Amino acid sequence: MLRRHLVRRQREQRELSDPAARDPGRGARLSRILLSEESIYGLILVSGMIVVSNNLAGTSANALLTVVITVVVFFFAHVYAGTVSRLATARKPDVRRSIGAAVQHSQGMLVVALLPIAVLSLGVARVFDDDVAIWTALLVDALLLGTLGWVVAARWSPHLWVRALNALVTAGFGIVLVALKSLIHH
Repeated sequence: MLRRHLVRRQREQRELSDPAARDPGRGARLSRILLSEESIYGLILVSGMIVVSNNLAGTSANALLTVVITVVVFFFAHVYAGTVSRLATARKPDVRRSIGAAVQHSQGMLVVALLPIAVLSLGVARVFDDDVAIWTALLVDALLLGTLGWVVAARWSPHLWVRALNALVTAGFGIVLVALKSLIHH
C-alpha cells in the first residue's frame, strides 16, 4: 500500500516537473518546448526588445533586426550557460550531450519568437504600417503569454480561477511592456 502510494506520488511529481510527461502523443515535444520557462522568458525578452528598438528608430525593420539578434544571442548564451553547468555537475562530463541537452532546454526561446517576428516582417514588407506591426507584435506577445499561462496552470490545477489568475499574471509581464511602450512613445 505504501509502495503504491510512493510510486504514484513520484509519477505525479514527474508530471508536474515535465509537462510532456502528461502528453505522450505527437504534440509532446512541442508541448515541452512551448510550456517551458524559456518560452515565457523569450516572449518577455521579445516584448522588451520591441519597446527598446522602437525608441531608437521606430521602424518595424529596426524592431525586427533588434529582436532577431537579441533572441539569437540570448539563445546561445543560454546554451552556453546550460552546457557549462551540465559539465560542471556531471559525473562523466560529455560535451556533446551537454550541448544537446542545453539546446533542447533552451529552444522554446527561439520557437515563441517566430510569431512576433512574422508580424514584424509584415511591417518590413509594408503589408502593415510600422506602428501597426510593432503594436500588433506587442499585443501578440501579451496574448501568447496569457495563453501559455492558462495552459501551464491547466496542467497542475483543475480550478478555473487558478488558470485565469496565472494567465493574467503571465500576460501581465507583456502588458507592463506594452504600457511602457505607450508611455515612451507619447
